[in-house]
Amino acid sequence: MSLTLKAQKSVRVKIGAVGTYVPPRLLTNADLEKMVATSDQWITERTGIRERHIAEKGVASSDLGAEAARRCLAARGIPATEVEVVIVATVTPDMLFPATACLVQEKIGAKGAWGFDLSAACCGFPYALQAGAKLVESGAHKKVLVVGADVMSSIIDYTDRTTCVIFGDGAGAVLLEPCAEGEVGLIDYYHEIDGTGAASLYMPGGGSLHPSSAETVAQKMHYVHQDGAAVYKFAVRKMAESAETVLTRNGIAGKDLDCFLPHQANKRIIQSTAERLGLPMDRVVINIDRFGNTTAATIPMVMKTAMEEGRLKKGDLVLLASAGAGFTVAATLLQWEI
Repeated sequence: MSLTLKAQKSVRVKIGAVGTYVPPRLLTNADLEKMVATSDQWITERTGIRERHIAEKGVASSDLGAEAARRCLAARGIPATEVEVVIVATVTPDMLFPATACLVQEKIGAKGAWGFDLSAACCGFPYALQAGAKLVESGAHKKVLVVGADVMSSIIDYTDRTTCVIFGDGAGAVLLEPCAEGEVGLIDYYHEIDGTGAASLYMPGGGSLHPSSAETVAQKMHYVHQDGAAVYKFAVRKMAESAETVLTRNGIAGKDLDCFLPHQANKRIIQSTAERLGLPMDRVVINIDRFGNTTAATIPMVMKTAMEEGRLKKGDLVLLASAGAGFTVAATLLQWEI
């Protein structure tokens, strides 16, 4: 028996809606001054962070992700039953399995959807964005929900001043769907990984190499470990390089961008990237002062900030960029269609 297959025309893909959620509890720099040997001035000058949101005990990544997803779908005005795929980017899954996507799917009532988790730390959201986009681009699906959610406070040692000042908890979600006639949506992306940096930012305990035990807990192996200088040096270089790569191959200069939505890891890294791209700071959206580094949630959260501040309009040329643990690198070029 032979089959005759029709050639599938590629579909252009856009972000159709955005939703975010952060837990209500605040942890300010003043609070941290009482917990570790640090100061508000030191944290603010080196990171740009003033406060971050922290989930209460028992609140998991799926809880934050589900609420962000509900808000995203409400913004689009559709029920969860229209969602066909759920992709969750996270490094703080509720548990090793089942996938957090399964838990989010059940909590929002996306009956009939399939999905999976993606682990790429601070590049988790842009990686998941492209994975979801390809499912729509192929014609296989029309509504893909991409969620970035992390409860970083669950893996942070609050006696380690090199890490506890940086991270916060939060979630963001976007709905990917086909472009309408005349819309452009997602244009191009550049991704890269460099495993030589694996030991610069990682959580050593809990996997197959170092299964959970009394010893791994005693040795604080279930917390984030970071070589801050190495991570900073890599991020400063690679966020700019990846952005330049995707812009150059599309014949676009930094000054042509309407809006830059960077991963929120460190204000100095963001400023350095913008300077290298020749991009005025009034086109760069920063909210790290209010939320800290929420890992996979930062880019959808900064999207929402840009929308709330009226800094995004339909037709704007937008750049996303990120670098993080792995090492991982991502840059995405798109036209805003909301």
